[in-house]
Amino acid sequence: MAEEYKVGNIIKGQVTGIEKYGIFVNIDPWYNGLIHISEVSEDYVKDIHDYVKIGETIYCQVLEINENSLQLKLSIKNINYKATNDNSPIQETRKGFLPLKENLNKWLEEKLDFYKK
Repeated sequence: MAEEYKVGNIIKGQVTGIEKYGIFVNIDPWYNGLIHISEVSEDYVKDIHDYVKIGETIYCQVLEINENSLQLKLSIKNINYKATNDNSPIQETRKGFLPLKENLNKWLEEKLDFYKK
């Protein structure tokens, strides 16, 4: 079940992409957000990469919520957005989708058995 977000709340997310116009943030399995470049700092932002890195966990303030598309408009302006002790970058492995391939049928059977009970 998706978490309920409210305008003004400070939430934690992981930076998944950086473009010239803003920062993409994964919030949870359902919601994603965008921090427009105008919501990064009160000062002129020459390069967004000076503020965040892909894979970094940050705090964001919710500005708007679109329940239909599960998108959040976010801001890091005027808040302490750096999360401490949680800046683990996304780690790639050589296995890729192999664990999914190896376990998918087992996981499906377990869930089907669970729902049959």
